[in-house]
Amino acid sequence: MTTANQITPGMTLNIDGKIFRVESSVKVTVAKGLPFVKTKLRNLVTEETLEKNFKMDQVVQEVSLLERTLEFLYPEGKEYLFLDIGNLENVTVPANILASQVNYLKEGIQVKASFYGETIFEIELPQFLEVMVVKTEGVSSSGSTKKGVLETGAKLDVPLFVEGGDVIKVDTHLGEFVQRV
Repeated sequence: MTTANQITPGMTLNIDGKIFRVESSVKVTVAKGLPFVKTKLRNLVTEETLEKNFKMDQVVQEVSLLERTLEFLYPEGKEYLFLDIGNLENVTVPANILASQVNYLKEGIQVKASFYGETIFEIELPQFLEVMVVKTEGVSSSGSTKKGVLETGAKLDVPLFVEGGDVIKVDTHLGEFVQRV
C-alpha cells in the first residue's frame, strides 16, 4: 500500500483504471488547511499530461511495468509485429506507441518494451543504430549538410561527404547523424 506522501518521479500509478507515470511530485504546505502532494502525471497511452493533487495520507495504487526484450519483424498494416525474445511469441504493437521511433525500425533490431499485463505502454529503441543511406538529396541552405534518406524511410541531415550506400550511425533519441561507419 502506497500513500501519496511516498509518490516520487518515475513511479507508475493506476488512477481510475488508467496508467500514469509521475513526472514530478512536490509536497505543498499551506498556512491554512492541510498539506498535499502536487503531481504532474503523463498518461502512458495518450501521452497527455495532467496535474493532480493528493491528500498526504491518500492511498494510491502503484503498478510495476514489466520490461521485456522484443525483436522487430515487419510492419503489418497500421501495426508492427515483434517477436518476444523471452517466450518466442509474436507481439503486435500499435503505431501510436512507436510514434516517431518507427522511422528507425529495421528487421532484427531489438527494443525494450514496457508491459502492464498484456498491454504495451512504451517501446525504447537502442540509442545508437547503424543504418544505410539509400540516397541523398539537395544541400541545405546553410551549405554544410544535405538530406539523407535511410533504408527505414526516415530523412535526416547528414554531412556533405555521406553518399547513398554509406552506412551511418544515428542517435535515435535525438534523430541525428553521429558518424559514418
